[in-house]
Amino acid sequence: MLARRYKKSVRCIRNKLDAYELPPWNPPARKMSAIMDATYSSNSVFVVVRDPNEKENVWCREFLSESTYAYQVAYAELLEKGFTITGITGDGRVALPFLFPGVPIQMCHFHQKQIVVQCTTLNPTLATGQEVLDLINTLTYTDEETFTEAFNTWCKKWHDFLNEKTTNPNTNRKQFTHRKLRRARSSIKRHLPFLFTYLKYPELNMPNTTNSLDGSFAKVKTARRVHTGLRYDRSVKLMLSLLQK
Repeated sequence: MLARRYKKSVRCIRNKLDAYELPPWNPPARKMSAIMDATYSSNSVFVVVRDPNEKENVWCREFLSESTYAYQVAYAELLEKGFTITGITGDGRVALPFLFPGVPIQMCHFHQKQIVVQCTTLNPTLATGQEVLDLINTLTYTDEETFTEAFNTWCKKWHDFLNEKTTNPNTNRKQFTHRKLRRARSSIKRHLPFLFTYLKYPELNMPNTTNSLDGSFAKVKTARRVHTGLRYDRSVKLMLSLLQK
């Protein structure tokens, strides 16, 4: 397309793109509540930190995998650059108390819902799954006390059911029958201390989802689809050019 538009050979266009260098990217330091999330490429992931109030990405780097280490690197480098992080919204890799001591952490409601849906589907057949799905769908418009009480009631009601075991015919060993529902329960229980942080610190203006990054990630996903088969180094340059905005 570029070759036709500018009436140049394909090789000429590729050479110019390869010679292009990304401009310096140094977002000004500030005090902010941050969103941290990652988008995947074919061979790696790009971890991004965003200022949701200014609608600006302030940090981005490529890693081999999305890990707690990647988010620790992001946090440390932002502090070195003079940023003050008052709060962090992210997924389960961020919602760990030891990662950012003293910084309020908000577990993304969308990610939490997705974990439960993966365990129940959108149309669960078991009453246990139906009830926990209904419960997680209240997450964005309820408060911690109400949600916690409802969750504890669900856990107590279905305690024996979730502890049921069956014998695996291949190994002759007993295993939990409803492992996916147990995973949903464990996930909610593990993230419960971080699900309503945004209500505890209203002055920080923390978002309860990472949705502010959706626009940046959508551009990257579209570009990956359009440029399927792009050479690795060119793909990295393309993704960084879209995310450093």
